[in-house]
Amino acid sequence: MDVVASMVADRPVVIFSRSTCCMSHTIKTLIRGFGTNPTVYELDEIPNGQQVEKALQQMGCKPSVPAVFIGQQLIGGANQVMSLQLRNQLAPLLKGAGAIWI
Repeated sequence: MDVVASMVADRPVVIFSRSTCCMSHTIKTLIRGFGTNPTVYELDEIPNGQQVEKALQQMGCKPSVPAVFIGQQLIGGANQVMSLQLRNQLAPLLKGAGAIWI
């Protein structure tokens, strides 16, 4: 879990993804649509991807991708992010983390 903590430190929005995952693509598109520039880690393209994926699963991410952190806090996967969007709570989280300025 320390590896994940170091990867999300000092970044307003971090998305752990797989380059072939359609839900990951959807969440990245949604979050970028707010004008954010998230840090994206494609677990199938980074050297320690399997280690990071195991750590995400230990943190409760099932499935492990997409996993979204806003303001260094684990928000969850696609279902949690979409639920926040439907309740109009995603934009305020992004603003509070300094990812958007509207």
